[in-house]
Amino acid sequence: MAGVNPLRVVIVDDDPLVRSGLRMILGGAPGVTVAGEAADGQVAVDVVTREAPDVVLMDIRMPRTDGLVAIRRLRERGSPARILVLTTFDTDELVITALRLGAAGFLLKDTAPDDLVTAVRRAALGEPMLSPGITTRLIAAVTRAAPVDPAGDLRRRTARRLLDRLTERERQVAVAIAEGLTNTEIGQALHLGVATVKTHVGSVFAKLEVTNRVQVARLVHDGGRPDS
Repeated sequence: MAGVNPLRVVIVDDDPLVRSGLRMILGGAPGVTVAGEAADGQVAVDVVTREAPDVVLMDIRMPRTDGLVAIRRLRERGSPARILVLTTFDTDELVITALRLGAAGFLLKDTAPDDLVTAVRRAALGEPMLSPGITTRLIAAVTRAAPVDPAGDLRRRTARRLLDRLTERERQVAVAIAEGLTNTEIGQALHLGVATVKTHVGSVFAKLEVTNRVQVARLVHDGGRPDS
């Protein structure tokens, strides 16, 4: 995606100051170009469909059509763009919903410029973007929202059944994912090459029947650390 041609990004946010700031950050990064902008979800769907960017930075709360609807419509249209949700993290459940709808990850709006560019590049390469701190808070949010009832026992049993499918090494990788580590950080912690880590991550996703790292984290949380 980001080979010889520049990595193309579409910015979606109803705040013109936010769009301007993101445009300056991304437009000044080597090999990155801002392919378009939108101030609401409906316009975003049209712009992304027309421009076919590699990555979309998508706000959630917007007038007319919000980011969640836009993500769903883009996925229904088969858009291959990697969508990173922009959030101030005051809407835990909306972020979780966005990930379930197919978002590739999420960023805080106060993310440092260099980290933002890195996140966009990594998203374009297919890496889900989850900050360790945010992952922890997401799990805490899900836990707070979950009442203590038989449904919790069912989640625990289901999680443990899925986690039991993992090999010892895959269990270590699953725990590392739940802790918010990147593939590179997992490799360093477990003394593995990044390519080997990616293979294990793919196997973990398949065996746990999930599509993103937050879902892995939730299963590890629901079932208890699989290496304990």
